[in-house]
Amino acid sequence: MESSSKKQGLLPILSNKNVNIKREIVAGVTTFLTMAYIVAVNPNILSATGMPAGALVTSTCLAAAIACILMGLFANLPFALASGMGLNAFFAFSVVIGMGISWEMALTAVFVEGIIFIFLSLFKVREAVVNSIPMTMKHAVTAGIGIFIAFIGMVGSGLVINDDATLVKMGEFSPTVIIALIGIIIIAVLDKKKVKGSILFGILTSTLLAWGYALISPEAAANLGIYLPEGIFKFESIAPIAGKLDFTHFFTVEGAGKLIVVVCTFLFVDFFDTVGTLVGVASRANMLDENGNVPNAGRALLVDAVSTTLGAVLGVSTVTTYVESSTGVAAGGRTGYTAITTGILFLVAMFFSPIFIAIPSCATAPALIYVGYLMLGAVKYIDFDNITEGVPAFLTISGMALTYSIGDGLTIGILSYVIINLVHNLFCKNKEEKTKVSVVMIILAIVFIIKLALI
Repeated sequence: MESSSKKQGLLPILSNKNVNIKREIVAGVTTFLTMAYIVAVNPNILSATGMPAGALVTSTCLAAAIACILMGLFANLPFALASGMGLNAFFAFSVVIGMGISWEMALTAVFVEGIIFIFLSLFKVREAVVNSIPMTMKHAVTAGIGIFIAFIGMVGSGLVINDDATLVKMGEFSPTVIIALIGIIIIAVLDKKKVKGSILFGILTSTLLAWGYALISPEAAANLGIYLPEGIFKFESIAPIAGKLDFTHFFTVEGAGKLIVVVCTFLFVDFFDTVGTLVGVASRANMLDENGNVPNAGRALLVDAVSTTLGAVLGVSTVTTYVESSTGVAAGGRTGYTAITTGILFLVAMFFSPIFIAIPSCATAPALIYVGYLMLGAVKYIDFDNITEGVPAFLTISGMALTYSIGDGLTIGILSYVIINLVHNLFCKNKEEKTKVSVVMIILAIVFIIKLALI
């Protein structure tokens, strides 16, 4: 894989041949629309720290745009990046508010995390982890992400809601559920008819239906989280939050102790979320090479690391690869042109944020649910009759959805895979029936055990 990367030169995207640019653009638009919610959600979460929301909108878009374009140019992969959900909540509520750390210090921790990731990527540590995951587990990660994003879509549409007694239950048959179901039907029918851009059509139709409902019954729509765009053009400076890193607390015992804990947490969560996303989406796109490795994985992970560092300088929390990239892949995206398209749309969103902010979750839910269905198809490649492969795969798939975390699901899967197979090998006398477990996987399992013991 390394040799192929060298042959591609500095910009692998230029080595593409016979690319369907129209399909790549549609895929990029599809990816953007399914993750455009971050334009509104990230500022809403991070502003709880005292950071100005207007500046956060611009920084969120700018960091995502640069990251996506870098991914397209230097890794030639259809993966989009932006400030990560979960990581932004940890940044705001656990670090800044919970630990009493200033948002400037928290941004510094994100910056340090990115620098560490850059070194881990340059020394191919992250790439080694990606490539060490067995094919069975890679298929399980794909299927697990499918269940995970479908769950996100169902929650976003109101089809699944919180319940204190049973954790989750089916929601009421509300307008948001109806809009989402209409979107799913449109996507399914158009996809069956081989219509290009079926997922994009589903999102756009659901968005128009939602806005139509808001026009007819604004109060009822507002109660369901549906709003009409509040204008068209809006732009705010990033000056209040850009370049505000604060390294002073690294030189005090108390400050350094807090920041080390924060940096390690950011590192662990982002590391395995990104690994899981790369493996799962690449597998779904049939982009794995003959050895089951993600093409240009080293470049992709380096871009991810650089983007995190750059994002901190711009004033936003950890930038990471988005699982919503799978919607663009399902729409036919296979090259960096998909990511570049998504990046350009984030640049546009900086100036037209009211429109993109107004795209409701019930409109993106159909895409997430349908792509979840497509990704779940990876289970057909898993040998569930072989317990040493089937059980870890099952735990990975179910773990991602039930823990609401790709990283946690991957942790459960790798731990179970290593322990089950090592114990099996210990008592198995037939050498041919023993499963080869890589050293990297064993090291990962040890790291996970230490991590779990320290929680």
